Amino acid sequence: MRVVYLALIVLFAAITVIFAFQNLQLVTISFLGLSVRLPLAITIAAFYLAGAVTGGGLFALLRRSYVGSRRAAPAP
Repeated sequence: MRVVYLALIVLFAAITVIFAFQNLQLVTISFLGLSVRLPLAITIAAFYLAGAVTGGGLFALLRRSYVGSRRAAPAP
């Protein structure tokens, strides 16, 4: 099974590298009066990582809130 996981990781890495090389054109990102020109692949990767961090943080906050409410709830 370890070989299957390794093969999937290598395949995903290869697809990611191919995607990055095929999307090198520059795009302009504007936000609150600031503008940045970056390659499309880097822009997508940055937003993906930002989403993973914020989504993971939100999930942890909701889980902590749920566990805390279960402890504070009175027993029936």
